[in-house]
Amino acid sequence: MIQGIALLTIFVLSAFTGYEVISKVSTILHTPLMSGANAIHGVILVGAVLVAGQARTSLELWVGLIAVFLATLNMVGGFVVTDRMLEMFRSRTPERPEKADRHG
Repeated sequence: MIQGIALLTIFVLSAFTGYEVISKVSTILHTPLMSGANAIHGVILVGAVLVAGQARTSLELWVGLIAVFLATLNMVGGFVVTDRMLEMFRSRTPERPEKADRHG
């Protein structure tokens, strides 16, 4: 029971710390931060697959599969958001076709 309370305390403190850190990031740093988060979520996805693969009961299997689904959703969503943010920095003016040679 004490171990469960300790784990819950760590979870709550890490959620609070994560919220405070992310909320203080300036707008210009969100794209690099999101790219780094995508790499971390790839590691989390591998961990979720390993946990689901070693499940002994159906409850453990379902929790593992939900973790795999949520980690995948989070990682793919992060790549989509990063792509949309990088789209804002691309030039919107269409490139001009090269002029034809007027000689001959």
